Amino acid sequence: MASGIYVHVPFCAAICNYCNFNRGLLDEALKRRYVDALVQEIRTAPEQGSAVETIFFGGGTPSLLSPSEITTVLQACRDTFAVAPDAEITMEANPETVTAASLDGYRAAGVNRLSYGVQSFRDEELTRLGRLHGADTARRAVALARAAGFDNLSLDLMLWLPGQRLAHWFESVDALIDVGPEHVSCYLLEIYPNAPLRDVMARGDWSVAPDDDAAEMYLGGLARLDAAGYRQYEISNAARDGLRSRHNLLYWQGGSWVGFGCGAHSTWNGVRWRNLSATGEYIERVAAGGSVRCDERRLSAVERMEEALFMGLRLVEGIDVAAMRAAYGLDVWDRYGAELERYVEAGYLTGDPRDRLALTRPGMLVANEIMMVFIGDPVR
Repeated sequence: MASGIYVHVPFCAAICNYCNFNRGLLDEALKRRYVDALVQEIRTAPEQGSAVETIFFGGGTPSLLSPSEITTVLQACRDTFAVAPDAEITMEANPETVTAASLDGYRAAGVNRLSYGVQSFRDEELTRLGRLHGADTARRAVALARAAGFDNLSLDLMLWLPGQRLAHWFESVDALIDVGPEHVSCYLLEIYPNAPLRDVMARGDWSVAPDDDAAEMYLGGLARLDAAGYRQYEISNAARDGLRSRHNLLYWQGGSWVGFGCGAHSTWNGVRWRNLSATGEYIERVAAGGSVRCDERRLSAVERMEEALFMGLRLVEGIDVAAMRAAYGLDVWDRYGAELERYVEAGYLTGDPRDRLALTRPGMLVANEIMMVFIGDPVR
């Protein structure tokens, strides 16, 4: 099974009003200390020498690191791990943070895949979300990436935004298709209880569309992507042939990854842990030579089985029934068939008892409900 590295960059130029990630406003001095801590954490990792096939810079806004800082961190990864020559190296970026020079620098450092957080191609929606870029900035960022030699580009879009209606969503999907990325991620906006966006919505008298419209947004958006040559491979992701996110597939297919940086999570050979969340505390602990890892534990056989079911069902190809039987001694249909049958009858699940169990597209809209069938399984 493949393995990878995740590097967390917690800095942002502004805090989006819907965000619930581990991040904070950019402080240049703190950023320099943070990069030093990252390098030290990577170089002293117990997993050093292990083979990895992907590296992913997430955040936050990784494109707030300079090309030289990205180069430094990547060199630490290469010096410490056996990074595959054809490794997929992804960096998340916000459109307003990149320039021709910075993108040239990231490409020279070895980044070969960019993931832009576009979210919408409508300026009024971007303003409501607290984003710093506009639609034209996003288009320019795509053009700059192409000029720098990036031929593996992913764009994120969000649906079910405040005030967004069907025509607005389809406008963004069509605009994305027009700029032609290799990979697309379409996420349903989740408004967390403490998110400032809740207050913004109340003051602006904005609401999200009815649930039926959200379903039509999702299904209609995927239909447009189908027609444009993208192939859905996971609930929220579609790609050109051969250009799925190799790193994200680690999560969905039970691979191993080690996370570096504050708040990073890891799962490596069946052991899971997280890093300290506070940036300053993380830096101080690394500088003192201490471990930043918390809550380390080995996953039980039942936990690994349940995760294989959850994550497998997220993928379009679904759960490999024979593989589950071989790995866990579990016959999915024998164990869960009675509870799953109503979803099959409703057209939400499809599968052959000897082969696979998979969500249909309408089933993806109720995926969380279906996955509840697998929680708390008594098999030990």
